[in-house]
Amino acid sequence: MFSKLKSDIPASIVVFLVALPLCLGVALASGAPLLSGIISGIIGGIVVGFLSQSHTSVSGPAAGLSAVVLAGITQLVNFDVFLLAVVIAGTIQLIAGLSKGGFIANYIPSNVIKGLLAAIGIILILKQIPHAIGFDRDAEDDFTFLQKDGENTFSELFSIFNYFSWGAFIISSVSILIMIYWDKSPLKKLKFFPASLFVVLFGIFLNFLFGKYFPTLAVAEKHLVNIPKFDGISSIITLPSFSSIGNYHVWVVGLTLAIVASLETLLNLEAVENIDPHKRQASPNRELIAQGVGNIFSGLVGGIPITSVIVRSSVNINSGAETKLSTILHGLFLLISIILLSSILNLIPLASLAAILLITGYKLTKISLFKDLYKKGLNQFIPFVSTI
Repeated sequence: MFSKLKSDIPASIVVFLVALPLCLGVALASGAPLLSGIISGIIGGIVVGFLSQSHTSVSGPAAGLSAVVLAGITQLVNFDVFLLAVVIAGTIQLIAGLSKGGFIANYIPSNVIKGLLAAIGIILILKQIPHAIGFDRDAEDDFTFLQKDGENTFSELFSIFNYFSWGAFIISSVSILIMIYWDKSPLKKLKFFPASLFVVLFGIFLNFLFGKYFPTLAVAEKHLVNIPKFDGISSIITLPSFSSIGNYHVWVVGLTLAIVASLETLLNLEAVENIDPHKRQASPNRELIAQGVGNIFSGLVGGIPITSVIVRSSVNINSGAETKLSTILHGLFLLISIILLSSILNLIPLASLAAILLITGYKLTKISLFKDLYKKGLNQFIPFVSTI
């Protein structure tokens, strides 16, 4: 695990920077306290990362679970009661893993996995274009078609010119060009310093120059990362209400969370293995055990449910991660960030992160992928397109 430090440390920093606003966004979309998203991100990185056999999968709060979590919190009313349901969900996942329930993953066709990856790529591109030009009214993690701001994925694109920010556009455009041409320059030899990490630092520096010399181009605070202020451990940790253990609805929510989170995890695990350059495979049973333990921990300390997450995992792979140390370190950085680094991280333009996610989206949905599936015949191509 410590044999590829030059690759894993920079990759972990990039994943951490991308995961940070997503953790906050998922918590917001789920109707949970903002820092509960960070807590689950920390546990997804450290606990699940340590127990999992996957070298590249990154776990944390997932946008795909936000609707289920919101419904669960609404039904159970109190967040501490919902946390008990998260503990129950983790216990069910742990039992499923120990009972070899991961065999379900063997029945997921490869063209469906490729369709899932391509769809995530398309959604990333469509959803990140507004953030790349400074239109951040919709949460960065919101991947749903019908958005909370009253727009949908396509109508949002027609509204962006009403909120155009030249500063954000310049930062994202130059960042994209840097990432495209990075491997064609001598900088590609800096294996310990990936392009995605450079564009984040570049975005901060460029916005500083804008603020000092070109105030009209300076990216406003609402277009920057926003981490809530840390007021001590007691302010972020919430304990579950074990007195509600006899509540029938808690068990229903717990079972629902376990089923949805497990299916999403197994599907994402297959997808991540598909884009791993080394094509390494991990035991789905071991992954269910890791996710189960992670969700038990998350529920015990005030976090929302955890799954394997494709966006973060894709960024992890594209940033050059070689072992699961990258995943574990990203969780550690999340922990350090909410305690010590909020003022520094709040300088990062969302346009810089949008550039990273746009490039990630393109790599997931290259035109060559569609051509390859089409050449294999309609029996491969139709399920692929249907999944998208």
